[in-house]
Amino acid sequence: MFRHLAEQEGLGQKYEVDSAGTAAYHIGDSPDARMRKVAADRGLVYSGSGRQFHARDFEEFDLIIPMDTSNFADVVRMAPDEAAKSKVRLMREFDQEAGGDLSVPDPYYGGLDGFEDVYDLIERSTRELLHRLEEKSLDRG
Repeated sequence: MFRHLAEQEGLGQKYEVDSAGTAAYHIGDSPDARMRKVAADRGLVYSGSGRQFHARDFEEFDLIIPMDTSNFADVVRMAPDEAAKSKVRLMREFDQEAGGDLSVPDPYYGGLDGFEDVYDLIERSTRELLHRLEEKSLDRG
């Protein structure tokens, strides 16, 4: 999603983007077929396969953005130092409609409408993240 939105803004070459999970059970898998359908219906093709998050990702990336508080905690536990921990931000920190709930809900056990809701939430959050990166205003709060 971030790569797609950056490209729409003419910023596709500016950012390096990757995706990884904290658990090993989706390594090598394609994104969920329901999410791919929702994305395709909106003009975005999800491709690639799942990979495991590694501590070395702290060296390669400036931001690490887990989708929920459980994955946030897992990632922070892997951080080698405080500087690495400061790179970890929840996706919904960038969602102006989040209120107090900073976890992206997992739509896996529900219907297609849950995937549509999550897509909208992530798109909204990602647009704000991109805006704040471009404005250089990632301050928390």
